[in-house]
Formats: sequence, structure tokens, C-alpha cells
Amino acid sequence: MEQGLEVALTDLQSSWNNVQHHTEEISSERLLVRRGQAFNITLYFRNRGFQPVLDNIIFVAETGPLPDLSNGTRALFSLAGHHGPSPWIASLETNGASSLEVSLCAPPTAAVGRYLLKVHIDSFQKSVTAYQLGEFILLFNPWCPGDSVYLDSEPQRQEYVVNDYGFIYQGNKNWIRPCPWNYGQFEENIIDICLELLDKSLNFQIDPAIDCALRGSPVYISRVVCAMINSNDDNGVLNGNWSENYLDGINPAEWTGSVAILKQWHATGCQPVRYGQCWVFAAIMCTVMRCLGIPTRVITNFDSGHDTDGNLIIDEYYDSTGRILENKKKDTVWNFHVWNECWMARKDLPPGYGGWQVLDATPQETSNGLYCCGPASVRAIKEGEVDLNYDTAFAFSMVNADCMSWLVYGGKEQKIHRDTNTVGNFISTKSIQSDERDDITENYKYIEGSPQERLVFMKALQKLRAGRSEDPHKEDSVLLNGDSSRSLHMPSLRPSDVIQVSLKFQLLDPPNMGQDIRFVLLALNMSLQFKDLKVNLSAQSLLHDGSPLPPFWQDTAFITLSPEEAKTHSCRIPYSQYGPYLSTDKLIRISALGEEKSSPEKILVDKIITLAYPGIMINVLGAAVVNQPLSIQVLFSNPLSEHVADCVLTVEGSGLFKKQQRVLIGVLKPQHRASITLETVPFKSGQRQIQANLRSNKFKDIKGYRNIYVDLRL
Repeated sequence: MEQGLEVALTDLQSSWNNVQHHTEEISSERLLVRRGQAFNITLYFRNRGFQPVLDNIIFVAETGPLPDLSNGTRALFSLAGHHGPSPWIASLETNGASSLEVSLCAPPTAAVGRYLLKVHIDSFQKSVTAYQLGEFILLFNPWCPGDSVYLDSEPQRQEYVVNDYGFIYQGNKNWIRPCPWNYGQFEENIIDICLELLDKSLNFQIDPAIDCALRGSPVYISRVVCAMINSNDDNGVLNGNWSENYLDGINPAEWTGSVAILKQWHATGCQPVRYGQCWVFAAIMCTVMRCLGIPTRVITNFDSGHDTDGNLIIDEYYDSTGRILENKKKDTVWNFHVWNECWMARKDLPPGYGGWQVLDATPQETSNGLYCCGPASVRAIKEGEVDLNYDTAFAFSMVNADCMSWLVYGGKEQKIHRDTNTVGNFISTKSIQSDERDDITENYKYIEGSPQERLVFMKALQKLRAGRSEDPHKEDSVLLNGDSSRSLHMPSLRPSDVIQVSLKFQLLDPPNMGQDIRFVLLALNMSLQFKDLKVNLSAQSLLHDGSPLPPFWQDTAFITLSPEEAKTHSCRIPYSQYGPYLSTDKLIRISALGEEKSSPEKILVDKIITLAYPGIMINVLGAAVVNQPLSIQVLFSNPLSEHVADCVLTVEGSGLFKKQQRVLIGVLKPQHRASITLETVPFKSGQRQIQANLRSNKFKDIKGYRNIYVDLRL
């Protein structure tokens, strides 16, 4: 009498499968596969071979704490090829004397996550024997046309899913600098931390069965991850801090990668890491989404609007010296703001709004009660379709709100100018397979000042007003004819009046940290009359979110201009004067408010200066080969003319260092140059990047990077 078929051993073929599924960077020992793509496993039998006539093999795949067929978190599928209750597929590859190789495939809509794979064997239609074959992790598949995250360009898939380093752009629109970042999405344990992050979400805590069932949707997953990156509603990954007080944590400017942050969050029992700001939130989100298989990139928007009341107007208040005042409404223009774009189909929206979607994990405003933003279709933002899910109106305001300037004096507020061009400039991301910056502003908005751009703005405003039951056509003529000059009109002036004096700042030297700031104010009389000007000048530090700090320098200039004459007023701010007031963001706003004695005309001009540090130099000494020792030289300096203490150098790089290297430097003398040599053993081949940061008691983020190619063998 024939015996029932007994499984003795299972080979999940992890190493081979992972290469086919582009997950070999994560592990060669654990099975990590992508949905919509087959993977092979081999069953070894104890007593005999598989006989199709006698043996019915049924596979079971389960995910989540409450697997359920109706929810799609439990799948039953037969090797016999019968159409079972699940869209998963099993097919015979080779049938050996005592082994069986089968091909399994999850549908391209399956929930992602950790799965348990089982098999039920029914021999002779008598008894059923069940075996646990092992665990595997199922991920999104941008290589599969049936997956809603499918991206049809291999260079884009390599950049937005596989690449584990990049640049996040910072500074200001006149001085854009790349900040190197180690995303490290394939580093050890990061996939487990990403899945743990999903399980710590409020959605999972409230209803784990439904949460796991919805994990097949990138729209759903992206909202869950977005809320979990910040800690405002839950034990998310990062605490935000814009106070300039970081004594009980890490200054956000010091981070150079996501791995250390995610591992700290995990190691402390999922306690939020202190601290992050927008670029750190976006970088962590990029790591998690790329790890899960959703194409993701990091976006920087210079002069980014934060419109708190949803009227698409950012109100800015100035005093008579031209300094910007703290905003009672909390409307601000961030010097730069960083978010993510994730690539996905949007079957929940009308056709044409799939593709890149904005997701912003920085906790600014709530969305359906949680601090998350998006996904908002980039195309919907460009077309002003602000009523489409999710948070499209807020995303629209970040790139296309108008700025209203108010003069505050004598307890009164006077409207002086509406600027339609200020918000949303040089929207930037790293280029594909290049270290260059890609300007993608045209993806978000039509050309500033064009009729199309104003019509889209009007459409968006009317939709917002209709949603609030306001008059949708209020102030239409003002909006369509908004003055975009940076010179400011008093409202008493008629539109036909022409400003006859212009003011402009010009730097005389590059603004290097530790050196005096020298600049001139250029005044030009464009009229045929004499002009007597009084100009109040001031300088103040800014945080990158636009929050002003008190002014530390003021001056008054009296300038008499003959007809069509130009004059300059020279200014100098010593380091000793600005140094003590400088924020970590190294931003200084200089401003001038000019008025003519015989006219109500006022002219406001400002300039934002980002002070620059000399970068860290990194030299690779010799050829980089997997599992071979490698020496790396790091050269750095103190740019200041004073001693700096508490100096710490951090160096990291995925595939090069097992963990972030921290070197205590101590004190650096004024203008002192130093170097150290680190030893490491690369453990992954291919294109890699080293990131370094130098901090002290006087500065926090002197950075450097070096790209390096690691060969597999000599």
C-alpha cells in the first residue's frame, strides 16, 4: 500500500530568488520576493516522489495576526492548477525522484508584509498532512506591469528603488547646496524595522485584520508610513524640533543618514528619536518606501508656502525698519521645505492623476485627524484640482500661494503689496543616475506670471471657496492682475502709477562663515525729478521654516538722487556681530525699507544669505574591493578665527561601514586643518558613497562626501 507523501526538507532558494526579485542587497539567506513575479522553491520528500494522480498539494500563504481568506490575508492555491479561492498561483517546474520544484506567484495586488508559507498534502483523498515550509517577505514590485507601483524605466527603477544614497538640496534659491544622505534601505535589519513601523501604526493597533488587508494599496501604505515617520500622533520615528534647543537629542543638521535613526528607534522600544526637521522626515520616508518597493524620491521646494487658513495667501508682516515680524497666524514662507514623491497608480482618482504623488511627513497640518500629508497627485497640483484626495489644496499652497505684505505701525496694519511669484522656486531632486540637480518646477506649476498659471490659481481658489460656501469670485480681478514686482506699492496708488526708485542688494564677497559680510545697497532713480530717500536697513537670522529671530544689526541711510542717478550705500556686518545670533540654518535676512519724503511710496527689498562652510575632503587610498581592507582619509578644518570645542566627526556609507563611525576630535585651533585615516572592509560591491559630518560647539554641519566604486574581486 502506498504511503502518504511526507515533506522532509524545504529549500526556499533564497539566494537565487532574491537576485531575480532585486532583493539580494537585503539578504541572500532570507526569502524576499516581489508580488506579481514567480519564485521557485524545492520540496524534498522523506519516503517517495510526488505522484500527480495520488497527491494533491495545496499551498497556504498567511500574513498578519488574523489571516482571513475573505480579506486576502490568507491564500489557498493548489498545485493541480484548479482555480481555488485565491488568485495566487502554484505550478510544477521539475518533478524528481524524491523532490519537487514548484513556482509560486503572488498576485500583483497582494498585501505586502511578512508571510508564513505552509503546505497541505492530501494523498489518496484520505488524510491531509500539514507542514510549515518557512517565512518570506512580500514587497511591492515596480518591475511588474500589473503592480500599481509599476515604473516602466529601468534607470528610474535603479534610481528610485535600488539606489541607497543621494542628495537632499538645502540653502536658498540663490545658493542651492546638495546635502549627501545615506538612505541605506537595504542595510541589515532595515526591512524588519520598516515592517515593525507598519505594525506600530494607529491603524494596526485599532484593527490589525483590516490594516493588513489594506497593505496591498500603495495609497494606503504611503499614508500609514507618512503618519508614522513623525511622532505627533503615535510612537513614530522622529520628534520634530524647530526651537534651536537640542540639548536632549541630536541637532537635525548633524544627521547624514537614515540607518542610525531607524536602528535607534527600534533599539529603544520604538521611542521617537530626537530630533528631525523636514529633510530628515523626508529622508526617513524615502528609506522606508524604497525598502518596501515603492519608487520614491526626495523633493526640495525653495520659498515654500505654509498657508494655515487655506486661502492661498501667505501674510507677511514688517515693521518700519523692514524687519520681518513673527506671524500671529503662523503663515510662513519656508526658505526651503523638503517632501517626497512616490510613484503609484491612483485608481481612487479620475484617469490621468497617477504617477508621482506628493507625501509630506513633516508634521504641519492634520489630514483626517492625523499628522500626514498626501498622497497628492503632482498633476492635480499643477492643474489646480485641489478637491482631489489627499491634501492637494495644502500641497498646492506650498508651491503656488500668493504673498501679501503688511506694514505694521502705530498698532495698525497696512497692506503694501501682493506678490504672485515668491512661493515655489527651483523645485529640485537628484537626477537619475547622476549627481546633478534636476529642476522639476514645471511638473508643479505653469510658468509664473503666465495667463495659464493665474487661471489655475483662480480655479484652485474658487474650489476652496466653494468648499467653504464663500463667494467663489471674490477679488478675482486683483488675483488675475496681481503685481509681481518686489517693490511695494501703498494701496492708495493707482495701478497705472510707476515706481520711480528701485533698491537692490549686492554682495561684494562670497558669504563665508567666520568672515565679515560686505554688501552694498544700490539705489536707482528712474524719474526726471530729484528724490530724497530715507532707508532703514536691518539684518536678522532666520530659521529655515521662515521664523524670524530678533535683529542684530540696524542702519539708516539718507540718499539724495538726481534724475536718473544711481548711488550705492556700503554696508558691513562683522562676524563678531552676527556670529552669536546665527541659527543652525546659517540664514541671514538683510532688508531695506525706503520711503521718499514727498510721497507715500514705500520700497521694500530683502536678500537672504546662507553662510557657507568649507567642505570635508575624503580621499580613498587604494582600490576598493569586497572583503579587502580599505583606508579612507578624511580632511577637515576649523573655518573660524577662534577655538572650537566638542568636535565630533561622523562617517558612514552603506556597504562600506557596518555602522556609523564616530571619532572624537576635541578642540580645533583657529583656522586649523586636520586629517584622520579610517580603516574599513567593504562588504557590498558596486557604486557606493561615503558621507561625513563635522560638528562642534560653534557649528553643527560641515559636510562632505565621496563616491566610490567597489569591485567584487581584485
